[in-house]
Amino acid sequence: MKMFFNKVLSGHKGPLLVCGSALLASTIVFCGCSPKVETLPDWSSDPIDGLSTQQKLNISYPLDEAMFPPEIIAPTFAWSDESKLVDRWVVGFDIGTNAHRFLCPQPTWRPDAEVWKQMKSISVDTPLSVSVIGYNSQSAGTPVSKGSVRIYTSQDEVGAPIFYREVILPFIDAVIDPSKLRWRYGSVDMEEQPPIVLEGLPVCGNCHSFSADGSILAMDVDYANSKGSYVITRIQEEMNLNTSDVITWNDFRKEDREQTFGLLSQISPDGRYVLSTVKDKSVFVPMEDLYYSQLFFPLKGIVAWYDRVEEKFGALGGADDPKYVQSNPTWSPDGKTVLFARTETYDLKNTQGAGKTLLTREECKEFVEDGKPFQFKLYQVTFNEGKGGTPVPLEGASEDGVSSYFPKYSPDGRWIVFCKSSSYMLLRGDSRLYIMPASGGEPRLMRCNTANMNSWHSWSPNGKWLVFSSKINGPYTQLWLTHIDVNGESTPPVVLQQFTAPDRAANIPEFVNNKPGAIKKIEPHFLNDISWCRAGDEFFRNNKPQEALTNYLGALSLNPNCYQAHQKIGFLYFNVMNRPEEGVEHMKKAIELEPLYAMSQYDYGMANLSLKNFDLAKKHILRAIQLVPRGIDKQYDAGDMRYQLARATFFGGDLDEAIGILEKTIEFRPNHAESLYFLASLLASRGDDMAQVIALMRKAISINPKVDRFPDLHEQAGIYFAELQDYNQSLMEAERALDIARQQNKTDMILRLEEAIAQLRQLTR
Repeated sequence: MKMFFNKVLSGHKGPLLVCGSALLASTIVFCGCSPKVETLPDWSSDPIDGLSTQQKLNISYPLDEAMFPPEIIAPTFAWSDESKLVDRWVVGFDIGTNAHRFLCPQPTWRPDAEVWKQMKSISVDTPLSVSVIGYNSQSAGTPVSKGSVRIYTSQDEVGAPIFYREVILPFIDAVIDPSKLRWRYGSVDMEEQPPIVLEGLPVCGNCHSFSADGSILAMDVDYANSKGSYVITRIQEEMNLNTSDVITWNDFRKEDREQTFGLLSQISPDGRYVLSTVKDKSVFVPMEDLYYSQLFFPLKGIVAWYDRVEEKFGALGGADDPKYVQSNPTWSPDGKTVLFARTETYDLKNTQGAGKTLLTREECKEFVEDGKPFQFKLYQVTFNEGKGGTPVPLEGASEDGVSSYFPKYSPDGRWIVFCKSSSYMLLRGDSRLYIMPASGGEPRLMRCNTANMNSWHSWSPNGKWLVFSSKINGPYTQLWLTHIDVNGESTPPVVLQQFTAPDRAANIPEFVNNKPGAIKKIEPHFLNDISWCRAGDEFFRNNKPQEALTNYLGALSLNPNCYQAHQKIGFLYFNVMNRPEEGVEHMKKAIELEPLYAMSQYDYGMANLSLKNFDLAKKHILRAIQLVPRGIDKQYDAGDMRYQLARATFFGGDLDEAIGILEKTIEFRPNHAESLYFLASLLASRGDDMAQVIALMRKAISINPKVDRFPDLHEQAGIYFAELQDYNQSLMEAERALDIARQQNKTDMILRLEEAIAQLRQLTR
């Protein structure tokens, strides 16, 4: 350090040309400004001498002793300075007998290509020390702060490009609009951000993996009516994802009639088999924290395989026990062993065996609100052509009290790198990378870990480098790279700064054993009208009707006879966009194309109920009930459909039949508040026993107070209690009737009730 500064200072005491080249000894460059002349302070002695250790300058990047690949582009050095007096910094280092220094008005500096080349050449066997000194330009350049960092350059190239996904945050926005997801493919020597090779996909695309030779891509996609679809195709510069390339995990044991998503799938090293988590049920809950805006992990599932040669599915023996959730399978390099995460399956208090494949916040309260732990252990099993074997805990990664997951073998099969956190699986702030011998043993915390999430790791094909994701610099995940030596020791990581866009999180990085230009464009030719309908459904569920309509119209542009699109467009036009005539026409077209589609029948029935075409309303609502007697979802709830059938029947003039429908509805759904309340009203209008009427009314209101909207019903109840001389109950009912009458501005009733209430108050004194 003393040699560097003495050499530089002895030769430069006058004006400095800023923004020049830094190739020769004692060259000065002022970074970041237009050319101008600035005078360097007269440091006649080593400015480091005498600096207070309290005046600290922290170099935040690169990390001390970080190791760079030989082909990587120049990094941006960054630092923070505790002194508020500092407004200039000098970056300096020695290359042989040549001293280099750079004057910076901002706390960042990036060497140009030639300087970086020299820095890498001298830091292969010994570290290169780079120092930063801060001073105030108005105070005769007196040194105020200092900091230094050592960097290395490896002789081992990365040697392979990386395929990765970019995600908008929070995650729920990507779920609603997956067309904003992007996939990039590029190498660490690229100055520009790697090119986008796939974007604009209207349906979700998720975990991807590659065969060991980099010739086959496999990726989770949504196709047609299957969330469990998976595309497997050969890599080309111009790639088309065709329907012939798509399988669906729902074809595995179809007879179970159980929907599956196919989670965390991975293709085998030879490209013949694929493993996935099937028969799955997962916690999938949006969270408010932008850093960790999704809570996602499987509660149920087994590992299944697909054989591309024989085109058949099977369960992996030893990873197919329904008592456990078995997920996150990964292959050994020879394809003979499978590692997977396992724990006992769990039945949520609020589902008790029911619930959809993706569970909601309400269903997952014990995790979301109570913080109940859920921890995985790593197991291994032989693949044995899909027959499997006896699962064995992986020694060192199957301890109690922590969650271990995402195991990845090194290409030579010697090492396993996996994640460990206090609980759960994906997106854990305390997730750390550990390395251990593949045969088992004591795992070591890797030196490359940052302080905030370390996950989604992938080995380079030569086994020398590991890429992983981290949130150390903010919620938008970045990709980092660490060197792994023959002893499994890692280095402080370097960030792939050009890989990350400022408005995207980079995740699922996978090294590809192929050339950087092997993938230039991926076209999703498997997309069809149903794909666009599914995209519209996500917008619809999240109350974005215009975006939903755009996608449904896109479906019709591909297939004018898509009855699902006609049904959704009809619903939106009639109920949301005040275009009832067009809405009715789309509904009728949907029924014409597919009479057995219950949602079209019900929507058309409800439209006719609104238009007071009661006979048509009754006919089509009844048909929907016949098609789906147990309903579909909250919008097409079995109880609600029967209640609306009773309304259509009553308004059509048949009181007794409407009462009969409601009585059967209550047998089917005893706590359906709307039906209970409406039945009470109809029984009262028919003159039935008021005690029964009042009991039904009060039960309905106790279940859902919002159903209470008939002042006449309370007035009749008040009269009933007055006749029994129970004036307190009568007064209570009359006052409730008055409240509702005032809300509905029923003048005559208001006057009548006010008079009755005055009399009742006299009687209750």
